[in-house]
Amino acid sequence: MPHEHLLLFLNEQIQCRQQQVEQTVALLDPDIPAIPALILCGQEATGKTLTITNVLSALGSPYAIIKSRECITGRHLMERTVLSCKAAVEEAGYGPFPSIDGRCENLSVLTVLLQQLLTLCRKFVIVFDGIDHQREASSTLLQALARLGEIIPTLTVVFVLTHPRPRHLSLSGCAHISFPPYTRPEALAILSHSPLPIFPPSTLSDFPPQRLQECAEDDAWLYPRFCGTVYDSLGKTTTRSIPELRTLCHTLWPRFVEPIRQGQYGTRNFAQLIVRTRPIFQNEDSLRANLLTTSASASASSSDAPSRARKPQDLLPYYSKYLLIAAYLASYNPPRTDRTFFSKSSEHSKKRRKRRNASSAPGTPSRGTPSKPTTPSKTPGTPSRGTPSKFRRTARKLLGPQPFVLERWLAVFRALVPHDVLQGAADLYTQIATLQALRMVLRVGAGDGMDPAARWRVNVGWEFVGSVGKAVRVEVEEYLAE
Repeated sequence: MPHEHLLLFLNEQIQCRQQQVEQTVALLDPDIPAIPALILCGQEATGKTLTITNVLSALGSPYAIIKSRECITGRHLMERTVLSCKAAVEEAGYGPFPSIDGRCENLSVLTVLLQQLLTLCRKFVIVFDGIDHQREASSTLLQALARLGEIIPTLTVVFVLTHPRPRHLSLSGCAHISFPPYTRPEALAILSHSPLPIFPPSTLSDFPPQRLQECAEDDAWLYPRFCGTVYDSLGKTTTRSIPELRTLCHTLWPRFVEPIRQGQYGTRNFAQLIVRTRPIFQNEDSLRANLLTTSASASASSSDAPSRARKPQDLLPYYSKYLLIAAYLASYNPPRTDRTFFSKSSEHSKKRRKRRNASSAPGTPSRGTPSKPTTPSKTPGTPSRGTPSKFRRTARKLLGPQPFVLERWLAVFRALVPHDVLQGAADLYTQIATLQALRMVLRVGAGDGMDPAARWRVNVGWEFVGSVGKAVRVEVEEYLAE
């Protein structure tokens, strides 16, 4: 296929990416020598994978696309690369390779296997899609993959990246093709390329051919204006991704054309439709992913909306709730009471149970109320005649939080958790950093916050901690000193 016809064909499939298509075709042309590496960079949903896939399919050269999001380790990525290249080479008719079973332990083995596979190929392209988000990748994986094109002359390695770092491949002279975000005219051209019908397809079967042609013209006239309204009202502030905008238009379109289907307005009364359906462009509830339909969610929200509202404490992870409770108890309890409240020995458990029963027994005066006046006993250093003490203790939860060390915090946490926290089961330091970022705990002083002697202080009140304790079935007041 001549290049002019090829470019016209590709521009029809890939809209608003004419310059990127021309550059990709020029660099991956089968009639020119293979370049070692090529980088396609840009934000998500800007047409990088679509462009490289359609260009390689149109050029006819054998290729393999490896998606990093489907590979859980670096070795899995290399084995997927070997198997994909083997399938592409055998499909191109360059002979079977029964000795290659896909096992690949390291990059050296990957290089040897690719040399065996690509010996007879004139030009081969490997595309690593999203390689910058590869999980469990070594620090030299990108640099080693970029050198494969230098070792194998017939190989071109294409990297599809989101945010490339300067000199991240340690390779000079590597070609870059940038995919900028779509502008408003480009986004509207893509969205309105296939307009949605105003009337349901089930009702169009009864229309005459002339009426069907008029409906298609009305669809092509009304849908681009609707997409522009959606982009201006919701797309600017929430998302500019083409897939999300298309999903949003498909969600709002039936509600927008409902007055037309009921016969209240004509298909060309766009201004009146905007005034009638203005609330759907002002409400952002349609942006939320929901498994219920619109009518079901509306009826459910009217009946039990307060009960379904999620509180901030419900969003905390499991171990973060225990860490926050432990921080509160460490801030408001003196260190000398830790053995009484958190020791699991029988002696201290009996003391704690006895103390709790005594405080909750009926008729027992509390510490905060004065007892009946009694004759004071004579003790050394006190007058023989005295009056009953009017000293009233203040509850610990009414006092300000006191700083505590990290070692004590983690000790209280492990005493509160009803099971043993296995090593590696929960990254406690990451959750502590998250609580600090949410300003639920505060760092006191300078230095390393993860040092055992580092000092911290809780920054939430009793009501919040009490609700968190109820969520994990911990009675916080039972562990609070009087």
